[in-house]
Amino acid sequence: MRMVELSICNRRFTYVHDRERAGGAIDTHHVFINRSKASGCTACLSFIFLVVLVTGSLYLLFGKDNPAIIFSWSCLLSGSFVIFKSQKSVTKESVIIMPVFGVQLETHYSSGRYVSRFIPIHKILKPVLVECVTPVTCYWSLSLLLRGEEQLTLVFKELRPPMKMLVPIWKALCSIIDSGQDVDIN
Repeated sequence: MRMVELSICNRRFTYVHDRERAGGAIDTHHVFINRSKASGCTACLSFIFLVVLVTGSLYLLFGKDNPAIIFSWSCLLSGSFVIFKSQKSVTKESVIIMPVFGVQLETHYSSGRYVSRFIPIHKILKPVLVECVTPVTCYWSLSLLLRGEEQLTLVFKELRPPMKMLVPIWKALCSIIDSGQDVDIN
C-alpha cells in the first residue's frame, strides 16, 4: 500500500513524495514536468515551421527542378528532427531511497525509455544542495558527494526543480546517511 505524504505543485513541476508501507521503508520522491495541452499544438506548429524552413532552404539550394521531391525531403528531415527531440524530452525524475541498500535515481522519457542509476549507501558521504550560477540564470541543484569520486553526482540530471521541492529530498537523504548533519532548514 502506498501513501502520498507530500505534494508540491508549481507552474512547471509537480513534486510527489510517497512512502511504501507494505513491508519496508522505501521512500520515493518524484518530480514531474507539467505538460499543458498546448504542448501538442506547439509541436505541430514547430513541425510546420520546420517544413516551410527546410523546403525554402532546399528550394534555394537545388532550384526549381522538382518541387515535389524537395517538399518530400523537407517533410522527412523535419519529421526526423521532431521525433528525435520528442524522444529526448523528460517526463519525470525519481529518487528511490532504500535505507539499507542505497539510492536509485531514475529518469523517465516521453518515449517510454528510462535510465536508472543505483548508488550503494556505503558510497554516499553526504547529500549537498548547491547553488548553480550561469551567465543567464541561477538555480539550485541536489548533488551527492560520493566516496572515491572527484566530482559531485547530480540527483536530477535533466530537470531543475525549485528549492522548495529539493529540500524534502535532501532531508530524506540526510536522514539515511546518518552523517550527524543538522537537517533543520528554515
